[in-house]
Amino acid sequence: MAMVVLKVALYILLAPVLGGLMEGLDRVVSARMQGRQGPPLLQPFYDVYKLLAKQTTVVNSIQILFVIAYLIFTIFTGSLFFGGGDMLLVFFALSMSEVMMVLAAYSTNGPYSALGANRELLQMMCYEPMILLVAIGFYEANGSFMVSELAAAQNPAVFKIPGMLIGFIFILTIKFRKSPFDMSTSHHAHQEMVKGLTSDISGSNLAFYEIAEWYDQVLMMGIVAMFFISKNPVSIVVAIVMCVIFYLMETLIDNVFPRVKYITMLISSWVVILVTAGTNLLILSVLN
Repeated sequence: MAMVVLKVALYILLAPVLGGLMEGLDRVVSARMQGRQGPPLLQPFYDVYKLLAKQTTVVNSIQILFVIAYLIFTIFTGSLFFGGGDMLLVFFALSMSEVMMVLAAYSTNGPYSALGANRELLQMMCYEPMILLVAIGFYEANGSFMVSELAAAQNPAVFKIPGMLIGFIFILTIKFRKSPFDMSTSHHAHQEMVKGLTSDISGSNLAFYEIAEWYDQVLMMGIVAMFFISKNPVSIVVAIVMCVIFYLMETLIDNVFPRVKYITMLISSWVVILVTAGTNLLILSVLN
């Protein structure tokens, strides 16, 4: 029990630091890909500090509640995962956190926020099925939904569910809101609806949103790591290396591909899910 508490405490304390560094690395690498100098690695922390010092303007008080709920649910989800909890419960809590952010956008009654919320719901339709299939895939591979038991498996899960990994990496682009699927909000200047989902969020509320995103990124990379972790200590090193590779690959995709229409996102994501995860799950069912 003490070890679980320690893991949760480390996640709560270190995840925003690691998430901020990941965001900074993404900006630096993106700038290099575009032939620019770009911001310093610690720029995301400077931005959040500046937001916390600014005056917060809200349309109504319920917006603050939803944004804080988004942050709390995101932290709770990551704590469940890194504490070794039930994978299904982790993903259900993750869905609830996303709903809180959508409600925060809808509560402002702003046209850009509402449009961003609508698009975020579309994006959830694309990645939620894959996230649930990942939980089922881990169960089929190692016979448990508990993260602690999956991490102590004899062999890495990727040997049995490579299709699940491919499908999950694909929907990560949607989950991270990167091109070609940056529809609800974007960190790039080319977004035609300003900042969409976060258009009417400012000051400390926007800082809380950014911090929640850092927690979420660490959680997503933690799920990627689960495909490679086993009871062999060397697997942890392999998992970290693969997480770095896949994260940089997401940055490359973000800078190479132009944004697509929502219907293309829906069709492509469901086709990839069906072909990769669906086929993998079918093969596992037959073999078992």
